[in-house]
Amino acid sequence: MNLTPGEVKKVLLCIIITLIILVTAILNTCKKCIGECTFQSSTVTESLAVIENFDGHKVCLIVPFRDRYEELLEFAPHIKAFLDNQHVAHEIWVLNQADGFRFNRASLINAGYKESSRDCDYIAMHDVDLLPVNSRLRYDYPEDGALHLSAPGLHPKYDYETFIGGIFLITRKIFKAVDGMSNKYWGWGLEDDEFFVRLRQANVKIGRPGRIGTGKSNTFKHVHNSRERKRDNMKCYNQRNLTRRRDRQTGLSTLEYRISQKKNLSIDGATVKFLDVHLNCDMNLTPWCNCTGAPPDKEPLDKTRDDDVIVPVIKRSKSKSK
Repeated sequence: MNLTPGEVKKVLLCIIITLIILVTAILNTCKKCIGECTFQSSTVTESLAVIENFDGHKVCLIVPFRDRYEELLEFAPHIKAFLDNQHVAHEIWVLNQADGFRFNRASLINAGYKESSRDCDYIAMHDVDLLPVNSRLRYDYPEDGALHLSAPGLHPKYDYETFIGGIFLITRKIFKAVDGMSNKYWGWGLEDDEFFVRLRQANVKIGRPGRIGTGKSNTFKHVHNSRERKRDNMKCYNQRNLTRRRDRQTGLSTLEYRISQKKNLSIDGATVKFLDVHLNCDMNLTPWCNCTGAPPDKEPLDKTRDDDVIVPVIKRSKSKSK
């Protein structure tokens, strides 16, 4: 078929117009694709960052507390920054004892276990006045079940062999299996030693940091003024003899308490879940929860020793007795 010159021009013009439309459509599609690809690339990068910062575990810091607000103001932002640098997912739970009884650190930790998020598969029993400063002190999930970070030789004050106070990491599963901590220890001291015996009798392995390059003077900052913060060492009734052995009567399963208030605090960027806790005291079982006006403990001290005795053996040449 022969085309006239005019018809040829029309055909060529149609082809050119069609090509222009196709090229325009292709360019628009590529721009959209590039935008989507850039967005997806950014999303993937963010997802990888989240994976890098989260190993599937999460720790709830359980902080027993009463009237230590100055220490808390320093503790919260410090521990957040410390754990963020280690990429450790965490929550900070402060259990404020709001009743009129003597301080009971162990019962507050039991309450913290019960109240804290189930997203946490392990907890850190953490003193508010003990701040880690050595980055090699890892708060990672304790694969063996329990890890004592403020170990003898690292804690600024205590160094006897069976000491597990200060900062202690333990899986939720094991804490529940040993029925938590004893509720009998009102006032200062020995609740950690009783917990050590619980763990030992349950054959729980307690890990400790290896060589991290620091010691008693420079692993932690200990924010404690012993002159302003007097420890409650009072003993009344027959408290000494009735708290020197492994407690098989009380624990996580027998704890009685109520929460009167829950608050979310923000302290220099650190979120703190602050709970007012009112503990219950069985006056028949532990009348020493209130020693005001009570007879001092003058019972002869039972010095016998067996596997249930929780009072630590301390070499006096190295440290004072607890």
